[in-house]
Amino acid sequence: MAGSVTFDGSTYTVVGSGQNMWFGEDAFHYVWRKVEGDLSLAADIAFLGDGHEEHRKACLVIRQNLEPQSVYADIAVHGDGLTSLQYRPSVGVPTQEVQSNVTAPSRVAIERRGKYVSATVDGVPSGGSVRLELDEPYYIGLGVCSHARGVAESALFSQVTLAPVESTGALVSTLETIDIASTDRRTVHVFDTHMEAPNWTDDDRLIFNSGGKLFAIPAVGGDVSPIDTAFADHCNNDHGLSPDGTRIAISDQSQGDGHSRVYTLPIGGGTPTLLTEGAPSYWHGWSPDGSTIAFCGQRDGVFGIFTIPAGGGDEVRLTTAVKLDDGPEYSPDGEWIYFNSDRTGLMQIWRMHADGTALEQVTDDGSGNWFPHLSPDGSLMSFLAYDADVDGHPAGKDVALRLLDTATGEVTTLARLFGGQGTINVPSWSPDGKRLAFVSYAYL
Repeated sequence: MAGSVTFDGSTYTVVGSGQNMWFGEDAFHYVWRKVEGDLSLAADIAFLGDGHEEHRKACLVIRQNLEPQSVYADIAVHGDGLTSLQYRPSVGVPTQEVQSNVTAPSRVAIERRGKYVSATVDGVPSGGSVRLELDEPYYIGLGVCSHARGVAESALFSQVTLAPVESTGALVSTLETIDIASTDRRTVHVFDTHMEAPNWTDDDRLIFNSGGKLFAIPAVGGDVSPIDTAFADHCNNDHGLSPDGTRIAISDQSQGDGHSRVYTLPIGGGTPTLLTEGAPSYWHGWSPDGSTIAFCGQRDGVFGIFTIPAGGGDEVRLTTAVKLDDGPEYSPDGEWIYFNSDRTGLMQIWRMHADGTALEQVTDDGSGNWFPHLSPDGSLMSFLAYDADVDGHPAGKDVALRLLDTATGEVTTLARLFGGQGTINVPSWSPDGKRLAFVSYAYL
């Protein structure tokens, strides 16, 4: 069914049909302009009529070309209010999405900045940006899909503006979750400040750090609550939960020398108990039986992986790094400690028995791989991949969130994003192993 558009001087009325704008389908009516450069397209959007399908879509759309299964991104307002940044990062792959935590906004915008596309809803960022590498020129415009063959739906696009992107350089941090099966992302909360490193609790909250403090928020979104850490007001992004969910380990730098040390405290907050006298020390893992903590530390100028009893005691060095061994985390069965090491030159994932024996390399590719996190059943390992020419694990880089099948060694990419330090430094699997929490960043 053919679509149409009319314009009365202030409003575009777009009529479109089509089965879907999802998976490999591009069935919608498109009103476009061919453009170059970094641009922002904004509009007030309203549907006409009750609609045949709740997933009818009115969208602002960026496409590489007009061919089927083109690279594209859109900010799509659905008939039921669901609002998502949908995207196809390469030709022919299924569409993915980042769901906003705002429903039925009256005004939306889509913005292209270099290799990233982002969106705003009612004047605020909708959530995570997506990497979409477009050649010049590309297409931008308005789209309507009825979500049903042979059915036409209409939407009004008013106060439409197309203008160069204005960048303020303001940092936006987006706390997100990603579904392992579909790779769809969901915005939990958008922050106008720097925040890092979510842990996922058994009662479905996300604990993160910001400004030296710890906070919690429901994994579905909602109010942010502070966690009292008493004197420990310089907490960094190395924190995590005990297996029974009653305590949290933190790495705090509030002592006079400014070095990080590991403490534990009740999950609901309280006065921290010091574990590591030596410094710097950075928590990364808790043994499944709760008896032992694994951490990265520097002693006598040399980094390595250490363990220490969770109730306090003597630390044991398991590795001596060539440059850096970091990110130790126990496997769910307690037999292995996974970590990242640059002992062969490029940072890769390794593992060893929990007593430090039987060292094995796990990844061996052309990326710098950091922060292994095992799923609750041990079948999958998430990690963060940098380009090989990046030194360390800095913030503000193009990174990939990847997944390794521990049985086959197969690696897949869950998401490509702007992030790095703070994105996924610590364990962040959901208790059921179906989702991961992470942080993406943008400078808008």
